[in-house]
Amino acid sequence: MTPEPHASARSPRWIYAGLWAVLLVVTIVFWSTVGPFAAAAMIAYIIEPLVAWLTRLRLPKGRHLPRWGALLVVYAAFFLAAYLFLTALVPQLYREGVKISRDVVDYANTLTPERIQQVAQSMEQWFSSRGIPVSLSRRALGVDPDLSNGMLGFSMDLEKVVRDWALGLSSSARSNFSGIVLFSRHLATGLLTAVFGLFLMLMIAAFISIDAEGIRPYFRTLVPPAWRPGARELLGRIDRSMSGVVRGQITIALINGVLTFAGLLIFGVKFAFLLATMATLFSVIPIFGTFISSVPILAIALTNSWRNAFGMLLWILGIHALEAYVLNPKIMGSAAKIHPVVVAFALLAGEHAGGLLGALFSLPICAVTMAAFEYAREKAQPTAAPSADLSP
Repeated sequence: MTPEPHASARSPRWIYAGLWAVLLVVTIVFWSTVGPFAAAAMIAYIIEPLVAWLTRLRLPKGRHLPRWGALLVVYAAFFLAAYLFLTALVPQLYREGVKISRDVVDYANTLTPERIQQVAQSMEQWFSSRGIPVSLSRRALGVDPDLSNGMLGFSMDLEKVVRDWALGLSSSARSNFSGIVLFSRHLATGLLTAVFGLFLMLMIAAFISIDAEGIRPYFRTLVPPAWRPGARELLGRIDRSMSGVVRGQITIALINGVLTFAGLLIFGVKFAFLLATMATLFSVIPIFGTFISSVPILAIALTNSWRNAFGMLLWILGIHALEAYVLNPKIMGSAAKIHPVVVAFALLAGEHAGGLLGALFSLPICAVTMAAFEYAREKAQPTAAPSADLSP
């Protein structure tokens, strides 16, 4: 008679396991379409504290802002920031591009045969003062036959080299014109696809955020009642770890961008707004993002002077020292601390599995995995038995 209650007690757990198996199979089968939904869920998770704060604000007559209204406020602020970003960035890029193109054209116009011969003679004098026989000008090639045949030094017709280079560049531009048009078409298509994907993710994130109060209780019903206290504790740990890794990293990236922008203005580095934006975006990826964003900053600073580049390098090192010793402990806290070796492994594994998108999602996935691992490890430890009185 006893097996029946035991079987009835175990049967719901098999039903729960079957439900989770169905969700897993659906995820695997439609893996190519999971990306936008995962990104939308991440957006909803990031903006959740701001939406919750706006709904708690007291409006006139004791009213409160509904969730959909708070979400509209957040999205309006986002699009306003995007508009200000584009209006500040695009004109600067256009001005710098026009300036570079004009400088290149002006320099190309100065490369007359007479100008090339003057440059060649100046280079010959510079090498000759250091004891290096070089023939670059028409005069030296025609007067010194030994140098012209290369027996006693290096000889080269600089005017012919420049002329051949210009002709080769012109013919290459003409032959690759169709490739340039095709690349421009692919670039425009990619931008339109990215804009469409962004609006799709924002729409899905809005649905998730508005229905968050109904989504969370629904997923609780997919856990057996006996396991729900443990699942609640595990989700609490995951939330603390995720909030430190995701929201904390975004906050630190914004601070990094502001401080980088201030340093670029102080040292007079060109493209300050663009470089600071790149530093902000790449700072979301720990360790590797720092090196990637620092390379163009130092390269452009070198075009001014090595002093500017050295000062900018010290400024960047100071920013990352501030992050490591002040911002990370204060913003992320102890719940989100992940060993740098684990962070590097997660980033490399994410990039190998999914490219840049995989690298961006690697830390949140690592935070969830580490929280679940630590929870299981602690539960697996034997509980300490009450100490018995061993006195005689």
